[in-house]
Amino acid sequence: MKTYAFIDASNLFYGGEKSLGWKIDYRKLLKYIKKQYGVSKAYYYGGVELYGFVYSPLDNKPIDLLGLLQHLTHKTKENEYFLKQVNRVKFYLKLKEFGYRLVLKPVKTYKQGKKITKKANCDVDMTFDMMRYLSEYGDALVMTGDGDFLPVIQHLRKVGKKVTILARGERTAKEIRQFAGGDFRDFVRLEGELRYEKDKKRSGHTKYPLHV
Repeated sequence: MKTYAFIDASNLFYGGEKSLGWKIDYRKLLKYIKKQYGVSKAYYYGGVELYGFVYSPLDNKPIDLLGLLQHLTHKTKENEYFLKQVNRVKFYLKLKEFGYRLVLKPVKTYKQGKKITKKANCDVDMTFDMMRYLSEYGDALVMTGDGDFLPVIQHLRKVGKKVTILARGERTAKEIRQFAGGDFRDFVRLEGELRYEKDKKRSGHTKYPLHV
């Protein structure tokens, strides 16, 4: 049976890179999980800000990243803030080029008094896919430390799937680590293999950034 990887981008970034102190090279990451775990498909779940770009989840199709890139690039003429969003879309396009299967949702903004929170809420999509593709894979590499995924991880084990957790140890929910046991892998030990190193020669031939 095949091995599928399910990557919680929000948890990987906030619970991973920010606490690791180094940036992950996502080209290296994909090569690593293919070699180490035999991953044949890697699903990447993340959010993207649209800023007026026309898109509806009811269309039941992926966000047009090239169209969004053009939309945001035009807005950089009005406000340099959009340059960061342009780089993020370019990053997603690069992931797609590498071979990641992107599942992106529009970021929503919530206001509570003076506090502004932005969320994409991809957990449901990731959980849904872990169940939807259940008959297609034998092993699952789950890249998150979010305790909310414990029920689906428990179910996968219950129906005979081998589940490996790859996340940042210090930022992983206690119950996830306890349940995973010997099948938990800490990102901190992979710095030598996954750390992003700026390579002028390589970046000169790269259309989009390898990280954001």
